[in-house]
Amino acid sequence: MEPNQSRPLTRMENIKEPYWATKYRAYQEDILKGKVALLTGGGSGIGFEISTQFGKHGACIAIMGRRKNVLDDAVSALQSLGIPAVGFEGDVRKQGDAQRVVEATVKHFGKLDIVVNAAAGNFLVSAEDLSPNGFKTVNSGVHVLDIDSVGTFTMCHEALPYLKKGGQGRSSSSGGLIINISATLHYTAAWYQIHVSAAKAAVDALTRNLALEWGTDYDIRVNGIAPGPIGDTPGMSKLAPQEINENAIDFNALYKFGTKWDIAMAALYLASDAGKYINGSTIPVDGGLWLSKPRHIPKDTVKQLSRVVEKRSRAAPAGVSTSKL
Repeated sequence: MEPNQSRPLTRMENIKEPYWATKYRAYQEDILKGKVALLTGGGSGIGFEISTQFGKHGACIAIMGRRKNVLDDAVSALQSLGIPAVGFEGDVRKQGDAQRVVEATVKHFGKLDIVVNAAAGNFLVSAEDLSPNGFKTVNSGVHVLDIDSVGTFTMCHEALPYLKKGGQGRSSSSGGLIINISATLHYTAAWYQIHVSAAKAAVDALTRNLALEWGTDYDIRVNGIAPGPIGDTPGMSKLAPQEINENAIDFNALYKFGTKWDIAMAALYLASDAGKYINGSTIPVDGGLWLSKPRHIPKDTVKQLSRVVEKRSRAAPAGVSTSKL
């Protein structure tokens, strides 16, 4: 949510693009024409924005989620934009659900080209407050490792017969695409995110290994996107609630939150012909946050110290060292 925003966005407001997106189109509107995309977690947050942008650029959309009311609202919003869309209830942790939803998508649209694994769970918790059992399942039933890691693999596994070259509705020469939504938390370390860091590290490993195996055998590209802090998402409301997020933006290299549109544009790039030679990569879209560290010395102080140190260095005696080592 933007810092000066006092109320949640409605569903229709939520699908409006940033003002620059309506003035400057990043991609042609038909770059995904004829494609069918299945998105887990596609009814809210980042997943819904990707669903919307894929649909606006020509794709037919199937979304999977556990909450029927969220699915119904999302499908209605997509259809109001003229996007062919359908929703299926299901839990990514359950192989039977994954199989059923994948098959229903293919039955409805005739094929499957793209799978986006955007379903996720998260919350803040210190490592010492996690029991070994709680590391897997904590916080009122939010199964982070199961949803993020196991769920991602389960969806990929069930989609394989339809994404591989020669699969139903596909030619014998080209496979489909998988995009896994990850994070940058595990690139270094993150406070109170040990469970999610482990889960997303597993997702990145899945991305690389499936890209190697399935890219070689079936011409399926498997890539990831690692969002940073994205405003007005369920994730940010949990990880940076209003009570503690006043200074959360200070350590971002670009000094601002990203938008769901930013992540959707990265997904569009990977799904388009422009990204056809990218495989096994996870693209950070975080404004450089994972590179950031607190600035311990002000910039002006550094300039002054540099002059002093350089002057001292030039004044030091030159010659052969007198050390006996």
